[in-house]
Order: sequence, then C-alpha cells, then structure tokens
Amino acid sequence: MRKSSKPELILGIRNLAGLEACYRYADAVYFSTDLLSLRARAKEITLENLEEFVKEVRARGLRAYLAVNSTVKEERLGEASRVVEAAAKAGVDALIAWDPAVILRARKAGVRVHISTQANVTNHETAEFYRGLGAERIVLSRELSLKEVKEIKEHTEVEIEAFVHGAMCMAVSGRCHLSAYVLGRSGNCGECTQPCRWEWELHGENGIVAESRGKYLLSAKDLCMVEHVPELIEAGISAFKVEGRLRDPGYLEVVSRCYREAIDAYAEGNYTPERAGAWKEELASVYNRGFSTGFYFGVPGLEGFSPERDMNASEKKRRAAGVVENYYPRQQAAAIRLLEEGIAVGDEILIEGSTTYLKQQVRSLRKGGFELERAEMGDEVGLAVDGAVRKNDRVFII
Repeated sequence: MRKSSKPELILGIRNLAGLEACYRYADAVYFSTDLLSLRARAKEITLENLEEFVKEVRARGLRAYLAVNSTVKEERLGEASRVVEAAAKAGVDALIAWDPAVILRARKAGVRVHISTQANVTNHETAEFYRGLGAERIVLSRELSLKEVKEIKEHTEVEIEAFVHGAMCMAVSGRCHLSAYVLGRSGNCGECTQPCRWEWELHGENGIVAESRGKYLLSAKDLCMVEHVPELIEAGISAFKVEGRLRDPGYLEVVSRCYREAIDAYAEGNYTPERAGAWKEELASVYNRGFSTGFYFGVPGLEGFSPERDMNASEKKRRAAGVVENYYPRQQAAAIRLLEEGIAVGDEILIEGSTTYLKQQVRSLRKGGFELERAEMGDEVGLAVDGAVRKNDRVFII
C-alpha cells in the first residue's frame, strides 16, 4: 500500500482528567469554554482559566484547538469578541468556527481558523471560499462519502479534517432544531436535550400503535472507522477527529489508544484486518450505541440506526462504588467511603474527577489497622493508590 504522512489524531475533551486520559496517544485536543460552545454542559474550562489549561495541553506535547461553534445571535457578539481575545492571549493553535463573525474576529486577532463541520462544507469551491477567508483546515460535513472526500481533496490545497469515531447526529452536520421545538433548548446553542435518543412510538389516526423494531426510532449508531484507517489516510485526510467532549476519561483513553495504534500500524506496514477487528472489539467495550460507517460508503439507511437499544450498547460498564474523602501522598493512599457498592482486592477500578484520571487494580485495603480482602458498602477504608487523587473524586468499578 502507498504510505502517506500520518494524520493528526484529535480528541475532544472537557477537562484535565480527559487530557490526562488521552495525551499519550493523541496529537491534539479540542475543547470549549463556557461560552459559545455546542457542549454547554462542559463548563469546567472558562475564559478565566483558559490560558492555564492551554499550558497544561502544551506541557504534554499536544496542540490545543478551541471550539467556538454555537450560533452567535446579535446579543452574543460581545461574547464572541471576549472568547477570541482570550484565545489569542492563551495562544491556542486554532479556533474551530463557522460563523463569519467569529472568523473575522479571529483573523483580526491573528488566530488561526479551522472551519467547523457546522458549516456543512460539501464541495471544493466552498472549501476554497473559506481558504480565501484565511482558513487553514476544513472539517468536512459528516454526510459525505469517502469518494466525495477524495474529490474535494483533489481540488483544494486546504487541509481536510474528518470525523472517524463517536456519536452521529440525525440532523445535517448537527444543525438540529428538534430539541428547540420540543423543549425550547437549542442544540445549535449548545443546549441539546437529545430527544433523538428518547423512546418514541408511532401512532396511527385510528389510535393504533404501529409495530416497529424498537422504540429508539431516531437514535443513530456511533461512527467507527477503525477498520478503514488505510482508506481514510490514502484519501488525503490530514486529521482524524474523535467526537466525545462529554464522554468519560476511560472512553477517551481506549478510543485514543486504539486509533493511535491503528494509524501507527498502517505507517509501519503491519495494519491487518485481524488487528482492526481486535481494535473494534475493544472500542465496543466502552460507551457506544452500536457502530456504523456513517455515510463514508453510501447512505446508511435503517442499519445506521439503533432502535432496539438505549443509550449504551457496551456490555462492559462501570459501576459507581464510592468517593474519595482524603488523600495521603506520603503513604500513597486514599481514604474512600463506599457509598454504592463494596470493592475487593483484585478489582479493576477508576478514580475520576475534574483533574483526576487513575485506572488501577485494588492492591490493598485497610480498615482500623487491619488488612482486608473485601470492603462492603458503607465502609470507610484506606486504599493504596498508584497516583495522586483528590477529595470528592469518584471511585468506579469496571
């Protein structure tokens, strides 16, 4: 196979814990602040701490991309100016944007721009238009086939970025009004309530409820392209994007590692269908709604939906066990209170917080000076930990 330069692997994160989970495998991360984001719930990064967060990203050798991709109404133009000014001060590598008001502000501030998939770029002339505005990269529409991606790349010098993994929206490039109509909370302003993931029924005029394969009638399967990494690279795609700014750090660790290994295997000439199958199986062990290849190989049709299942199709789930009450760095131990479930020596656990991501086995449990093999719900015990944790971090059993 023809070898191409490695594409940049970009992971979506919401806090330091997510950064800690994926930095060993990613080349870059994208994130948002508490303003003008399509993930309004991700508020841990603010304009006030943006500069410090970017420093943390850089300290781990990654590039930092700030998403400013929500609808900018007239009354929010001032916010757009504030966000761009903060981005310039923090030294982000690029803004991910689509609204000309944001693009023009970024150009004036000297900040690089990548065009968001929200712009729904589906042809090379539109890509060239944005290049004329100073954009260095286009995140293409998710509704394109691989053949169409290749054709666009053949006719433009602008870098092409494409989604390779994560949630798929039923609306064109995420421009959905369903949440706004149903609950008055606009997905285009970052407040999507995900009614497409609810249970729905079809009712006829005569009151009869129609038979269907399931009740999750609008829920699209997640995109998974790990079995097609060679085709994506050979199409000339410069950057692989993983959706998941609201996913837990464990998800980010597994997904970033699998795609890193797949990209490297292709570059080294040892990518095989067998290895790809193993990566897909591992990806299925973390949060997903079932997998499809989206529009890359044609219109997905009904097989692209998951009407029979609820939000998570993974058979491997994490269960809440307790909370960290204190951390003792000299003893490399934490006091934890088991609020939901007991734990035992040998269990695989996660300890997570806004700045913590620690995956380990339970090696030692102590209570009242005695070693335990198992601690029960309601106990407060000492746990040997492999790294720093913080008060109020949550403890999960995998």
